[in-house]
Amino acid sequence: MERLHNFNAGPAVLPEEVLIEAQADFVNYKGMGLSVMEMSHRSKEYQAIIDETNAAIKRVYGLGDDWEVLFVQGGASMQFLMVPMSFAHEGKEANYINTGQWSKKAISEAKKIGKNVHVAATSEDRNFAYIPKTWALSDNPSYLHITTNNTIFGTEWKTDPDVPAGIPLIADMSSNFMSKPIDVEKYSLIYAGAQKNVGPAGCVVVLIKKDFLASAASGLPSMLDYQINAKNGSMYNTPPTFAIYMIGLVVKWIENYGGLEKIELNNIAKANYIYNAIDASNGFYKGTVDKADRSLMNITFRLPSEELENLFISEAKKQNMIGLKGHRDVGGCRASTYNSLPLTSAHALSEFMKSFQKQHG
Repeated sequence: MERLHNFNAGPAVLPEEVLIEAQADFVNYKGMGLSVMEMSHRSKEYQAIIDETNAAIKRVYGLGDDWEVLFVQGGASMQFLMVPMSFAHEGKEANYINTGQWSKKAISEAKKIGKNVHVAATSEDRNFAYIPKTWALSDNPSYLHITTNNTIFGTEWKTDPDVPAGIPLIADMSSNFMSKPIDVEKYSLIYAGAQKNVGPAGCVVVLIKKDFLASAASGLPSMLDYQINAKNGSMYNTPPTFAIYMIGLVVKWIENYGGLEKIELNNIAKANYIYNAIDASNGFYKGTVDKADRSLMNITFRLPSEELENLFISEAKKQNMIGLKGHRDVGGCRASTYNSLPLTSAHALSEFMKSFQKQHG
């Protein structure tokens, strides 16, 4: 069966090669006579899987022994709670830059548990159509938290921000994790839901510097304690074993592709196909964000009317293109072009956009 052009925002497209390998392991993992989903997480075979996944992530990002890699359940939404519980220390302020829906939720979770929150900058004044270029930190920050890519609104941080020495930088990278090279040493903690760029739903990858980890609050509920997760090798309880196995396969696929530099070049090419169709449409397709801050991962746009948008989405589906409806909170259209989306899919969408405009423009 021919695979669809999958523009879903998450859970999202996975590499076909990875799916084929996982299919072979699903029933009989490496000749063991059982599925990878059936093996004990305490077995040496599964320990090898999680160790290999950990090592592959470190290789791709060039992480040294001063970093921990954790696999945590609860989604990025759980991280919205775990971060301030652990690092928003008494007498200090948790600083956030608000660039969209997920930033707002992170801020809300910190406030719910009584943390002192300072919004250092926001782009809400223009419906999150840009990334703030300046910000004002509070007098005594615990950390600065950013969302590096905004899945709903379609903006992305193009550079890793410079933060004054001694102030930890924390990033929710859920929707552009491993999509391009970053200056990882600027960060103290990075977290990402796997279901967009590196695996299926059900697991968050956390990268955390060991010295920052040591500063976490103590006495927290065990499942919400980064130190307990690290001490137990992400196995304080039964981990999401299959999701971690799949993450390992996808990260190795990224390595074999040529690493983050090659992945970024491909992501730029995919995005350019679609952005060029938008820019050449004389306003028929209207981008929703400033060009300088356009995301490579989530391309958002509007058509002249909601009626045309619905027709566009319906006609695209007839051409085997799915996932083009914008988020329910903002409407419009959105094409998510994560790592695993083939270049041919982005090209097919750009050609469809041109054809649709000719018919309805």
